[in-house]
Parts: sequence; C-alpha cells; structure tokens
Amino acid sequence: MTQAVSTKPVTFDEFIDWYPENSENRYELHNGAIVEMPKATGEHSEVSGFLIAELNFEIRRLRLPYFVPKECVVKADNELSGYEPDAIVLDRQGTDSEPRWKKQSIITMGSSVRLIVEVVSTNWRDDYAILAIRNNRLFLFTIWLMANISPVSFGGKIGFYRPHFPN
Repeated sequence: MTQAVSTKPVTFDEFIDWYPENSENRYELHNGAIVEMPKATGEHSEVSGFLIAELNFEIRRLRLPYFVPKECVVKADNELSGYEPDAIVLDRQGTDSEPRWKKQSIITMGSSVRLIVEVVSTNWRDDYAILAIRNNRLFLFTIWLMANISPVSFGGKIGFYRPHFPN
C-alpha cells in the first residue's frame, strides 16, 4: 500500500531536496505528490536481483558500453514525477551528457536509458495500469514487466511480458 506524504504539489527538484538521506523508506513523486512506497516483498527482491544479475552478465558477455547502477532516480519530463526503477540499464557514454548523474545519480534524458525493468506484484493489473500511465509521461522507449511470481511456479521459467511502448 502506498501512502501520500505531501499535501501540496512539489516539483522534482523540491522532491530531490526533500528526499531524506539514509532513509530505510523509498519515495516516489507522482504528479507532484510525494508517495512513500511499500517495502519490496521477498519474491519481488528475488526476481529483481535475478534480472539485474542476468542483465550484467549479458552486458559483459556482449561487451556493451552499458551498466546497471545500484540505484538512481528517473525524472519525468513533466517536472512533477520521478521514481527509482527496479533495474535500469544505462549507456556509459550517454551518462556523460546527463547533467545530474555524477553528483546525484539522477537521469533526466532518455538518450542514456537503454532499458528500464519494473517488477510487478501478483496484483499485476493495478501495477500495470499505474506503470503504463506513469511511463507514458516519461521519456522511456521500452519497459519490461515481469511477473512477481517465484520461478518455481513456472517450473523454473520466469514469465516475460510484452514491452510497453509509450504512445
């Protein structure tokens, strides 16, 4: 369950200035509202961790100039939204053009993003609707949605879903 923290609309920059250092909680900015995000479940963390490991493996295997940062904030183009994705693949050269990357780990330009991964819960219909609305406002070219279900449930296979392309 998410909980709104702010009562008046805040901009992305105000959100970043407000964001508490060393907080155990995660926050996102949804249309000017600061929202406290729930702690990830064990299954969510397992699937996210697996995907990050596989992405890193493929990046190394293919010798791509990409990397998966430990964390970063992705800013929407509307000044009122931003969030931390479950995983993001960035172009190393593209981050040289990101004005806030080196000091704040903030992505503001779509040219540096190669892939964003969001892991959705078993309540995937609601998650998908929220992500579709949010990511249509972001500059994302693709987003993969993964079922937050243990690989054992699929006989060792993880379900891949169609990428979502913004309109």
